[in-house]
Amino acid sequence: MTVIIIVAILAVLVLWVISVQRKLVKLDEISKNALKQINVQQMSRYDALVTMIETAREYALDVESKTIIETIAARRPVQSANPTPDQINQNEQLLNQARLNINAVAERYPELKSAELYTNAQKNYAQNEDQVRLSRMTFNDTVTKFNTQVRMFPGSLVAGPLGFSPKQYLEDNPEKADLPKDLFRKRD
Repeated sequence: MTVIIIVAILAVLVLWVISVQRKLVKLDEISKNALKQINVQQMSRYDALVTMIETAREYALDVESKTIIETIAARRPVQSANPTPDQINQNEQLLNQARLNINAVAERYPELKSAELYTNAQKNYAQNEDQVRLSRMTFNDTVTKFNTQVRMFPGSLVAGPLGFSPKQYLEDNPEKADLPKDLFRKRD
């Protein structure tokens, strides 16, 4: 009778370990997929920037504008089959800086800002930016669930020995949180 009880307890314990391991693997894969989605969407944003750059080249002839455009065109976000949060954050900074630079060029050329190809590229960029924002939230939510499982008892008893450790969150971009004070001011 004692042997049956011990075997039953061991069986329940093994089933519990398998259950926790499966849950951790599932959350790990979801977070990896979210990072890959962000990477793909960042590359789509880069492609939209390239379109904006190519359009700007037709209008921006002064040396400063050409330098900005060439700098943006020369830098490309890291595209990886298995991106890391650090790579995603670096790509985000690169794309934000490039967007600011190309906007600076566009401000000098009203005819550029009204060009159909340029406005379509801006819309495409904005759509991709929204998708990145949603994917970042999905990733960080999944990492929260994963990290909770890894760090909380009794899951932590299984996570450590099976090689699971807490994941890094994607950083917030403080520049995007600061809206310009004159955002809604009527422009002349």
